[in-house]
Amino acid sequence: MARLWAKIIEKHRISRQATAECAPQEVEEALTELCREFDIPCPIWLRKHEREFADFRHTAFLPEHFMEDVPFQKLEIEYLEDDGKTRRSNDPRNYFDGV
Repeated sequence: MARLWAKIIEKHRISRQATAECAPQEVEEALTELCREFDIPCPIWLRKHEREFADFRHTAFLPEHFMEDVPFQKLEIEYLEDDGKTRRSNDPRNYFDGV
């Protein structure tokens, strides 16, 4: 099953992150679940977010997209398809052999 990845960005760094399983038509429910886990209010889902999510499977919510004040700069969500493959980088800098 696919997952929704949510990241809270503070001072240009990921301060918290979490994932939730979801189907493509259940993104808003998964976002609500992740907001409960982060203990933050749910953002307002605007047409802009719908377009970005439909086109790129990614969107970001700024503090003005929340009805209450939030202590972070941005909440980003990304839909991660699960095709059963494990991905690894081929970059040799990522191989640590203890040397």
